[in-house]
Amino acid sequence: MKNENQWSSKLGFILAASGSAIGLGAIWKFPYVAGMNGGGAFLVIFIVFTFLIGLPLLISEFLIGRGSGKEAVSAYDMLAPKSNWRVVGRIGVVSSFLLLSFYAVVGGWVLIYAVMSVFGFVIKGGADYEAAFSSITGSPWIALFGTAVFILINVIVLTLGIKNGIERASKYLLPLLFVFFIILIIRALTLDGAMEGLWFFLKPDITQLTTDGLLFALGQSFFALSVGVSVMVTYSSYLGKNESLPTSAGVVTIMNIAVSILAGLFIFPVVFAFGMEPAQGPSLLFVVLPAVFSQMAFGELFLTLFLLLFLFATLTSSFSMLEILVAAFTTDGKRSRKKVTWTAGSIIFLAGIPAGLSSGVLSGVTLFDKNIFDLTDYVVSNVMFPIGCLLIALFIGFKMERPIMKQEFFRGNKLALAWYSIWWALMRYIVPVTIVIVFLYTLGIINLN
Repeated sequence: MKNENQWSSKLGFILAASGSAIGLGAIWKFPYVAGMNGGGAFLVIFIVFTFLIGLPLLISEFLIGRGSGKEAVSAYDMLAPKSNWRVVGRIGVVSSFLLLSFYAVVGGWVLIYAVMSVFGFVIKGGADYEAAFSSITGSPWIALFGTAVFILINVIVLTLGIKNGIERASKYLLPLLFVFFIILIIRALTLDGAMEGLWFFLKPDITQLTTDGLLFALGQSFFALSVGVSVMVTYSSYLGKNESLPTSAGVVTIMNIAVSILAGLFIFPVVFAFGMEPAQGPSLLFVVLPAVFSQMAFGELFLTLFLLLFLFATLTSSFSMLEILVAAFTTDGKRSRKKVTWTAGSIIFLAGIPAGLSSGVLSGVTLFDKNIFDLTDYVVSNVMFPIGCLLIALFIGFKMERPIMKQEFFRGNKLALAWYSIWWALMRYIVPVTIVIVFLYTLGIINLN
């Protein structure tokens, strides 16, 4: 493999992989789902499931990627030649394409809000923030312009390559994300009434946790780490042979959990301090927080910091979705990376137009009682993600050669054989069954209440 197509260091890989995992799931979805499911109890269950389910899956994708040295589609061909396992990589490519087509729409909203906040156009006294959000998402020109600019940023970064594009951007954006979070948390904890929100988030109350909440935490544990769509297979294929995959996966997992906790440490004290409900749902970011910040001293400044933070996380996550597409079509060396990246970006923008217009001119177009945006989100998150996770678990547990797994598992570290045995047992027996249960419950096929 050419040097320019590799990470320059273990740190670069960890930051890029962490950036892929840290996105909408950690900063947007986790706080409102935790708010709707008991706060502290949800947090504890989420952490436990992330280590028992999410981490083993992440290690598995790392093993497949570096063990083959290939991107998502070719990796399965390399490890299981003359078989149909390549479908796992193809599902990952299709899932990433669909995911990015509506993810870029949300990224465009965040981008627009961030720019407007910088110029003081978001917070206004007595404003109807729900109406303001509806006007932005409902305007076809504003929504599509934001989507186009967001995709353009991704294209520019990826044309620069792995080391000079994704890795360099992640090295700047991830540290800034943590710095911004610390500033915001310090400000949040100085508010009157903030401690009530802090205790809601950190003090487990098991009586508040329902079966729904338990399964939401379980689903969040593997969705939050970007596993299931083979983006981590592609990322790990660029990693040198001397690095420890379990250690790297552990660091990525801890960073993802840390960001989820930081999001809660900021959002819940702020929401409680101003008498808002913690179970606000998806409107938390674009409607509730601007209303809250409008009541704070220097509210515009702190809202701007939060929106920039969220934009950074959204970008680093979207880089990996576009990279799996670019890698799949440049692996044979017959097409230039720059041309494929621009082509992929253009197609994704066109594919994302219906989702971008779902809150406006296409709001009346529904299927299964969902608009185009929500339906795409549902299909990817609730169908393709778990199917991808299940197939990866089955590939590891029943198909991939164990000598290759052991070799890659122990490269660069001196972990005891017991750790390998625990990981393999989880992947062969526990993880597949867990995924099937979550999948069937999410689809309404089984009822555990």
